[in-house]
Amino acid sequence: MAEVTLDGTLERITFRNPDNGYTVARLASRGGEVTIVGNILGIEEGMPVRVSGEWVEDRKWGRQFKVSVCVPDSPKTVVGIEKFLGSKLFPGIGPALAKRIVEKFGRETLEVISATPHRLTEVIGIGTARAKTLAAAIAEQKHAQELMVFLFGLGVSPAFAARIVRKYGKDAINVVRSNPYRLAQDVWGIGFRTADSIAEKLGIARDAPERLEAGLLFALETAVEDGNVHLPDEELVAKAAELLAQPAELLAKPAEMLAPRLGALEQRGLVVREVLGHRGPCSSLPALYQAETESAAMLAELAKSPAKSFALDVGAAIAAFENVTGLELARQQRQAVEAALCDRCVVITGGPGVGKTTIVKAIVHLARLGHRRVALAAPTGRAAKRLGEATGAEAMTIHRLLEYAPHEGGFQRGREEPLDADVLVVDEASMVDAVLFHAVLSALRPGAQLVLVGDIDQLPSVGAGQVLGDVIDSGAATVIRLTEIFRQAAASKIVVSAHKINHGEMPEIDRAGDSDFYFVSRDEPEAARATIVEMVAERIPARFGFDPVTDVQVLTPMHRGELGTGAVNRALQERLNPTGAELVRGERVFRRGDKVMQLKNDYDKNVFNGDIGVIQMLDVDGGKVSVDFDGRGASYERNELDQLVHAYAVSVHKSQGSEYPAVVIALGSQHFMMLQRSLLYTAVTRGKKLVVIVGSRRAISMAVKNADAKRRYTWLAERVKTALAIA
Repeated sequence: MAEVTLDGTLERITFRNPDNGYTVARLASRGGEVTIVGNILGIEEGMPVRVSGEWVEDRKWGRQFKVSVCVPDSPKTVVGIEKFLGSKLFPGIGPALAKRIVEKFGRETLEVISATPHRLTEVIGIGTARAKTLAAAIAEQKHAQELMVFLFGLGVSPAFAARIVRKYGKDAINVVRSNPYRLAQDVWGIGFRTADSIAEKLGIARDAPERLEAGLLFALETAVEDGNVHLPDEELVAKAAELLAQPAELLAKPAEMLAPRLGALEQRGLVVREVLGHRGPCSSLPALYQAETESAAMLAELAKSPAKSFALDVGAAIAAFENVTGLELARQQRQAVEAALCDRCVVITGGPGVGKTTIVKAIVHLARLGHRRVALAAPTGRAAKRLGEATGAEAMTIHRLLEYAPHEGGFQRGREEPLDADVLVVDEASMVDAVLFHAVLSALRPGAQLVLVGDIDQLPSVGAGQVLGDVIDSGAATVIRLTEIFRQAAASKIVVSAHKINHGEMPEIDRAGDSDFYFVSRDEPEAARATIVEMVAERIPARFGFDPVTDVQVLTPMHRGELGTGAVNRALQERLNPTGAELVRGERVFRRGDKVMQLKNDYDKNVFNGDIGVIQMLDVDGGKVSVDFDGRGASYERNELDQLVHAYAVSVHKSQGSEYPAVVIALGSQHFMMLQRSLLYTAVTRGKKLVVIVGSRRAISMAVKNADAKRRYTWLAERVKTALAIA
């Protein structure tokens, strides 16, 4: 359909999202009043505008004009100028005074106000102060018009333009013109590529220092997203050169062109550079450098400090615990409990079915018996809830324990105000990243003990670092590796299969009969997706009695593709929740009863990244949604819906720290880039009562054989070893 242009005046705004500028409004044009919808930024009631877009037929609201570009315009006629001045844009003027101003100056009114505002005093009812106020308001509107024309001319979308204006205000044009690469650092959602496109339109040279520096920073930030705390300079320069591509000599001589720029970034404090042993010169972002170096110093100090002696005989206390609870600790479990009661820093690691939960229960019981205060925490809400249920003690997320307050500078618990706990137990420690570990260590009071419990063979944290592995390698902790699978757990094919995978062996996937672990062969991704939908919607509920929404969780390695989270979520929503009132946010369609996941920590709502819930209420007219997260309610305005995604299917990474009654794993050969042993192992261990893998035999084999998960660039273990050697 051909694009149409309309000129008119914005008469009335009926809805506006302040975050992205999405607006529903009435436009008075030559053909009469029409409804316009779209991302309309910086336009207020009474402003003349020119809009481009197309006519659409909305199922509920009828014919509307969908705006692609909206640019403020200057009124051209005497009537238009009068209406403009009498609008809500200029409070204190009103229609009567606007009429007198225009009668005095005619079509030159706006020029008179801009160039010679003192002449406004010639109009009855306008004094010097009011003349200055009106001139300032006109100047502000003119600036807004120039700003919109400038940003749209650079290809900036209305949503990004809204963020740019909120960030820089009146300085937006100067900031963007002087260094558009600042946008990638300052404005959420604008990355290097968008900033680079703007810079090219502004005529900034491809070898300009600010472009080369922005490329280096972007390459380093991308490395952090991959889990690295630092990057060797040689690798950083190569990645940046590939990213920047132009000028041609950059690829031929990257070091010569980029090394000086890396030095400039170091001088301005935007990167930290140091020589790290055999890796040579390396660079890191300042926040991560600080987190790792300070964590190493605190961990070394923790290891060097003598532990406070336990008030009771440990052996006798364990025996008493066994008598009271009816639980009998195995040799490795007993070693773990003894270490947790006697040593300053302890790591307890092992796979499913090896008794980690029993150990934590014993630690809590015996520590309290010895008059020690215990705090229990985990990285996610689900993991914390499970920890509390297993131990019968209060457990909370690490962020909540450390009293994270984003509006008050971050974690409130730290060196100045440490935790009031003698023993801190952190479960699912493989999920803890470098920054969070720094916060944990900072909050330990002098003399306190730290116990990290987790599975070292699971996927590492989503954030930068490999904390659990580095603490084990550092020599600062007493490490207990649990290997004995208990008899009850050994009866589970889930547990047996997980351990086989972890040892590089193929699980038994051809076994028939009753089991809690199944494989369904589907080589084609479309067929696999159809089978997954059938499994979740019909076969699993019918045979095992699980609820398809609340009990069954689909896991997949990737977000894109036929077996990615996007495609599988759409297919499952269409099957499980196909009708009802809808609230649309971008490409997502939300309905009452949808299974959704929170994407970011929201401390005001008390919901956290990875929490899964079900939409209980949906108000289309008001643009509101209410979600039940395991008994905790949270409400969302329309502009907050970006925090939610559908969660019928989630990525394996997002499932870390959670357990589900039934898990269906999508595993196809097209996932080859992600097929690693640790990923399959993590996915299988998420299922408590049932695991079904749907996909190809070859994909399982590829994952089992691939133990070479890419090693992350960290230096925590080496820093701790150095500190301990010096002591």
